[in-house]
Amino acid sequence: MSTFKSPSLSTFLLIAFLFTCGQAATFNIINNCPFTVWAAAVPGGGQQLDGGQTWTINPSAGTAGARVWARTGCNFDGAGRGTCQTGDCNGLLQCQAYGAPPNTLAEYALNQFNNLDFFDISLVDGFNVPMEFSPTSDGCTRGIKCTADINGQCPNELRAPGGCNNPCTVFKTDEYCCNSGNCGPTNFSRFFKDRCPDAYSYPKDDQTSTFTCPGGTNYKVVFCP
Repeated sequence: MSTFKSPSLSTFLLIAFLFTCGQAATFNIINNCPFTVWAAAVPGGGQQLDGGQTWTINPSAGTAGARVWARTGCNFDGAGRGTCQTGDCNGLLQCQAYGAPPNTLAEYALNQFNNLDFFDISLVDGFNVPMEFSPTSDGCTRGIKCTADINGQCPNELRAPGGCNNPCTVFKTDEYCCNSGNCGPTNFSRFFKDRCPDAYSYPKDDQTSTFTCPGGTNYKVVFCP
């Protein structure tokens, strides 16, 4: 007959550590725009948000390659199929894939190196609505915003219905898309960077555009902050 052995202190500490590292984050996605947007998240799906409405998602610990964005000019039928002028994700209300440019992106990866969350606002897929992406938990206070009138000031070559394209979408060259992994800022990327210094303006814009918080932090993504 076996006898029960109480767990050691080290076992309790390991369980506590894994629990802390494994906490899902809460993301409150808020529409402060004076118009309806169809919020999208991968993972998470999608949700129509009228002005002032909030949608909450809870991505799992360890989630990476994730993003939140606003879709505009959408029409969906009762089965959740339709189209959007910006940010469309294969015609589905409940997004299962990334959206089509132009769309302002809130990107994140949770519980990564040293149990840190990494997050950013990216204009690598262009811009459609102003955005704030900020932590809401105690102990992490550095949020980021991109609130410039990029649509109104967009260079003619990058203009798109409902938004402002990134040059990679328009020209599809290595200079702008960095497919070879070796590229630098351009006049077009500087247009975005001058207006939103904390946001990614081209694919290699890591140094001034990536932010961290401890794993387990909660966040808000605000459209038209």
